Amino acid sequence: MARVGLTTERLTRAGAELADEVGFDQVTVSALARRFDVKVASLYSHVKNSQDLKTRIALLSLEELADRVAAALAGRAGKDALTAFANVYRDYAQEHPGRYAAAQLRLSPQDAAASAGVRHAQMTRAILRGYDLTEPDQTHAVRLLGSVFHGYVSLELGGSFSHSAPDSQESWSRVLDALDALLRNWPAPTGAPGPTTQNNRLEP
Repeated sequence: MARVGLTTERLTRAGAELADEVGFDQVTVSALARRFDVKVASLYSHVKNSQDLKTRIALLSLEELADRVAAALAGRAGKDALTAFANVYRDYAQEHPGRYAAAQLRLSPQDAAASAGVRHAQMTRAILRGYDLTEPDQTHAVRLLGSVFHGYVSLELGGSFSHSAPDSQESWSRVLDALDALLRNWPAPTGAPGPTTQNNRLEP
């Protein structure tokens, strides 16, 4: 394949495709050069090194995922929004396992601040406002959702739920039901007065 037409964006997208095919850890400038049948040196005018390439793939993946989530959340609130968010997250991981792994890459503070990760946080907090959560409970809940989604998706991608009943989809639905119930009845801090029937968070 001729090197004419190579751009940073094209190489980033090709790197993302390669990540889905062989795994994010296997993506390097050398592997990308082989994909385009060019010398490695010819790519260095577009990407600095393999770490730079991986960072760009991570930023692309975060952007793609944020766009999908934003579209799915439009007009939804409460459990509908929570379910839409979670399903997009899971579907993206299943469709693009390499990109999903890239989205977990630890970015520099500068890259993180300029990334779509900020949009992910904002959308997660928008969902939680529908459950009447304020700080610091909102931050605790953001961490809970991230941990549950990532943990379940990672185990599922690794085949952990492939050889037992019930079906993974049934468990996923039950997990989302449980999260919705927990968010509606968010527990008071240890030692704080218990909730009463007048607490709006207990209302269905």
